[in-house]
Amino acid sequence: MTVEDIGSQSSGAWLTREELESARERLPILYVDAIPVRLDDLGEVTALGLLLRATGHGTISRALVSGRVLYGERVRHALLRHLEKDLGPLALPRVPPSPQPFTVAEYFPIPGITPFHDPRQHAVSLAFVVPVEGDCEPQQDALELTWLSPVEARDPAVLAEMQGGQGVLLQQGLAHLGL
Repeated sequence: MTVEDIGSQSSGAWLTREELESARERLPILYVDAIPVRLDDLGEVTALGLLLRATGHGTISRALVSGRVLYGERVRHALLRHLEKDLGPLALPRVPPSPQPFTVAEYFPIPGITPFHDPRQHAVSLAFVVPVEGDCEPQQDALELTWLSPVEARDPAVLAEMQGGQGVLLQQGLAHLGL
């Protein structure tokens, strides 16, 4: 089987809403989370990008770039797809050929097992810091993209705007970066 064969299978491998809900009740789903960052000429992080999203429950919250990995899709390609979906086609993310997550987050439908909670499902997410160099324009269900300095991103008010434990994930990403 070639890479093209896998790609053509994954493009037709979308689950219906009912199939996805059934799968979410039975097994963990693999996700990627990404913290988009801007770097200066010395490679130091100058800003982190947080999305503003409207949730399905009618609330608005800050969020990381996040999404499912499709069947037959490489993690790198899932990262690129979700970064483009949320930040636009001109974001120019710099995902290495073999990306390494800074942590693995386990989201559970029952609160309190880990800091990460998703009432819909048990999900396992590989979390990455991804430099972006281009023009970012929020897309899809992202209402806004805000660039914050590392100090601003640690503000308790900003972290409180994030749901499901993503504030914890952002703090872990900052720690991974030595910030």
